[in-house]
Amino acid sequence: MPHTTPDENTPARAPLPPMPAYYADSEAKRRFTGRMFDSSAPDYDRVDRLLALGSGSRYRRQALLRAGLARGMRMLDVAVGTGLVAREAIGVVGDRGCVIGVDPSAGMVAHSEARGVALARGRAETLPFAPQSFDFLCMGYALRHLADLQVVFQEFRRVLKPGGRLLLLEITRPEGRVASALLKAYLRGVVPALASLVSRSRDTATLYRYYWDTIEACVPPERIMDTMSAAGFSGVGRSVALGIFSEYRANA
Repeated sequence: MPHTTPDENTPARAPLPPMPAYYADSEAKRRFTGRMFDSSAPDYDRVDRLLALGSGSRYRRQALLRAGLARGMRMLDVAVGTGLVAREAIGVVGDRGCVIGVDPSAGMVAHSEARGVALARGRAETLPFAPQSFDFLCMGYALRHLADLQVVFQEFRRVLKPGGRLLLLEITRPEGRVASALLKAYLRGVVPALASLVSRSRDTATLYRYYWDTIEACVPPERIMDTMSAAGFSGVGRSVALGIFSEYRANA
């Protein structure tokens, strides 16, 4: 069910309320998501094409450009996954070595490595990089899987250079009831059913049912932006493409 909060204009810690259908506590959440992403990695790109609804390579590239990514910048892709965003970023910055991906999932990292993306194992809460290491930081569709938004945004600001750019890509539940119901039917019903047909792991269908449930339960955009501001980011804003693809942007 949709997540509600008594005060939607305050910084957020956890992006989700407890989700007992999937895990009991924050440590169990980490184990659950780790297992889901590790086992689903071989099928991730294939199912992403089913899920995309316009969020393919062209959209990712345009979102990076809208957020200010430019040639010669050094970029960090947090929760790099199979490298879908990182590969578009390499085409923008013009140097494969200027884009580094970080992810806690061994399965996802293995698939990114196979695609030539420079990688490090690590979590968003404790990035393995020195302060002021990057001109640009992007995180694509992973905000809902974090443990503590305040800690993560402070860590993002730590590794960005002064004036560095931050881009968060997310799917946000539509405001209208009909649009929300249609998206739920597609993401929680159609996509998991198709995933079970084309994937090799039974976990993949579970991952995409969970995907919708986290979209529906996530803290609202206003609280995400308030948390970014509280972490010290300036120029915090959000634009929405196709009614559901949120692009959160800010400057360090």
